[in-house]
Amino acid sequence: MKKVTFYRLNKKTIPNWLIAMEQLAYHLVVINWRAGKRILIACESNDQAKKIDHGLWAKTPTAFIPHNLVGEGPKDGAPVEICWPHQYNYTPRDLIINLLPKCTDFIFSFNEIIDFIPDEEFFKQLARNRYKAYRNVGFQLTITKPTIAYLSKV
Repeated sequence: MKKVTFYRLNKKTIPNWLIAMEQLAYHLVVINWRAGKRILIACESNDQAKKIDHGLWAKTPTAFIPHNLVGEGPKDGAPVEICWPHQYNYTPRDLIINLLPKCTDFIFSFNEIIDFIPDEEFFKQLARNRYKAYRNVGFQLTITKPTIAYLSKV
């Protein structure tokens, strides 16, 4: 069954949710890549994609995570590929980490999605809209919080 896991970012414990969301994305990439999954990170912009690309180099000093921006690297992409609107390839992936504010059609082709719920009301409403869109196409939905161990690193 197709599934979505939402991570709730609480501003009381995580003051800068955007930085926390990106940091959590790095953490989740490492976990899921080590589990053998091919991952696509869907960013809001080319600038965010470059930031994630640089972050993956900087945040994993003890382990190389093979990744690239869409259009770079091997023909079928690296095990972890970073894209942004209008710049993605259709190579099958096991998981998408969604950093986009709205759902796009290509997201629904994935069997597993990781998404985020910021605590700020405007962005929380966008997350609610994504939640409804996922539910309407039959995804199994889970909401969770980042672990305490992760929070201590943000």
